[in-house]
Amino acid sequence: MRDKNFIFGIRAVIEAIDAGRDIDKVLIKTGLNNELSRELYSLLRKRGVPYQFVPEQKINRVTRKNHQGVLAFISPITFYNIEEIVTSLFENGKNPFIIVLDGITDVRNFGAIVRVAECGGADAILIPTKASVQINADAVKTSAGALHHIPICRTNNLRKSVNILKNSGLQIISATEKAVDNYYKSNLKIPTAIIMGGEDKGISKELLKISDYLIKIPILGNIKSLNVSVSAGILIYELVKQRL
Repeated sequence: MRDKNFIFGIRAVIEAIDAGRDIDKVLIKTGLNNELSRELYSLLRKRGVPYQFVPEQKINRVTRKNHQGVLAFISPITFYNIEEIVTSLFENGKNPFIIVLDGITDVRNFGAIVRVAECGGADAILIPTKASVQINADAVKTSAGALHHIPICRTNNLRKSVNILKNSGLQIISATEKAVDNYYKSNLKIPTAIIMGGEDKGISKELLKISDYLIKIPILGNIKSLNVSVSAGILIYELVKQRL
């Protein structure tokens, strides 16, 4: 069965995924194991749809209808393929600018980043399937509608996708306090992907390792870090300044 923002029932969720509906996340009752649920597990892994095992009570808080232990949240946006986006940009003679978000889970930070990225002319935002924000109506509202105007790309393997960007000719720049060079020393006029990390853990070591450059924003006060959406705004508009 389907509601405005979610679908429930194993077969209904399978059919929605098969029909190409964009699913933000699927909640599955812990311990669910039958022939139909195994078909669902296989499809989720094949299509790269995020899913999470939860107590049945968590699903009941959303709906008490006959959900059979499965609830899927419908995404308010369409997800894109990052490789196709970058190929299209080069084919159309554009200078790609991609934002990569590693572990951004706060919907307000995410919405603010999307908003400034869209205003700054970013071509796409790349996020991981897991350990990322839920893209729902709150995210759309926080982005001031920008989520409807910039492609959001989702990947099961963020490191692999960043390597695809690198092999496609984009320089990979990670924003981290571990960097030596200040951000304004970087050349952002060439095809670029900027990685921003979550405020708790920052950018993963594997992404830092494959980055071409590490940059930082100088902190002159007593508080040693900026909000990630503020940092993103500074870096995005440094790129805008250089390209203009």
